[in-house]
Amino acid sequence: MTPQAGPAPDAVAPPPPPPAPAPVPGDVLARAAELYVAVHRDPELSGAEERTAARLAAALGGAGLDVERGVGGHGVVGVLRNGPGPVVMIRAELDALPVREETGLPYASTVTAPGADGTPVPVMHACGHDAHLAALSGAAAVLAGTADAWRGTLVVVGQPAEETLSGAAAMLADGLYRRFPVPSHVLAQHVVPLPAGMVAHAEGPLLAGSATLEVVLHGRGGHAGAPQLSADPVIAAAAVVMRLQTVVSRETGPGEPLVVTVGSIRAGTPGGSNVIADRATLEVTVRAFSDESLERAVAAVRRIVRAEAAAAPLPAPPEPDVRVLSRSRPTVPDPGATAVVRRAHEAAFGPHRVTRWQPSMATEDFPLYGDAGLDLHGVPGIRTGYWMLGGAGPRQWAAAGGPGADAAARLAVLPPNHSPLFAPHPRLTLETGIAAMTAAARAALTVPAEVA
Repeated sequence: MTPQAGPAPDAVAPPPPPPAPAPVPGDVLARAAELYVAVHRDPELSGAEERTAARLAAALGGAGLDVERGVGGHGVVGVLRNGPGPVVMIRAELDALPVREETGLPYASTVTAPGADGTPVPVMHACGHDAHLAALSGAAAVLAGTADAWRGTLVVVGQPAEETLSGAAAMLADGLYRRFPVPSHVLAQHVVPLPAGMVAHAEGPLLAGSATLEVVLHGRGGHAGAPQLSADPVIAAAAVVMRLQTVVSRETGPGEPLVVTVGSIRAGTPGGSNVIADRATLEVTVRAFSDESLERAVAAVRRIVRAEAAAAPLPAPPEPDVRVLSRSRPTVPDPGATAVVRRAHEAAFGPHRVTRWQPSMATEDFPLYGDAGLDLHGVPGIRTGYWMLGGAGPRQWAAAGGPGADAAARLAVLPPNHSPLFAPHPRLTLETGIAAMTAAARAALTVPAEVA
């Protein structure tokens, strides 16, 4: 998930008391913690999750699931059949980020790996996928060990390449819903810097949809001392960056959340200050809570890029190139599934540990497992449930923002997802994550057929 998520500050003030131990067997929690530490210490980038997949597969196999690897890349699928009944799928992510870890933890990552362009980059689980995987394996173990309490089929998925928003589509294209039981419900959770021991649910959109565009502006290179003989693409790029700010401020209503961000600009070469480049490349990310808003914003980006390129001096350089690098749909959990899961969490943890989630401009490819991916899998009516999992330990929460700080002030200074300092409290995060996923899966497995 990227970037940082947005909890609702008013919903977590005052912070809850330290959570009571969740009903997770000690041996299950210990094995989940071992998996968490191993995966955190040895992270892998999107599309390269071979060792991570092997670790998850071993954990699921050890719990008694039938496991298959290599689905849609390094995807892992475990199946536990327990008589007739619903089919429920629980999912977590395998991949890490190109971030240099600065947590100082004894199990901190020192891994480097080839990045997208082949250049070595540091690698870190800065988004919590390691905790998601460990909680997923723990929930599978608890459900396998309590098979007398439910009936149906559990499908456990370790998805590759979430950070590049390509893994869900790849698993579906590789026959996830053809080769394995088709679920009525798909469930997932995500660690955020809420107090550890809490979970949060949204009413309506939870995460935004996004589109990332690569824009190449062409010019005519030349000598810096004779700019009149060139068409400088850096000038056009600067104009595009400034003009794109008006998509939000002048083309979008105040009540319609929209983000347009230029995250990267590349032109020229180091040491080439006396050279006018012949091209400039920008990467632009657009985020919104509806497909309609997203489409309008993408169309505005294309229009502005073409217009600024047309202002280049004659003879005109080639037309700009605009390419979609990634695309995701808004994450809008099914209201019925959300109600079922929230009630299960309130019963498991008490209402004081279940709070509200404010929609965030972070994004996910999780919606593709439901109706948003109907064109990929062709199965209508799959209900999706998604919630946020607190990861900030009691001491970390209490110290954030200084003495007397309110919840909003604490949330503003806690290390966010994708930070090199992101470090969930291991025991409380895993304990709550295992219990939350177990309770949610059990609840979905007992939903009557006429409701599912």
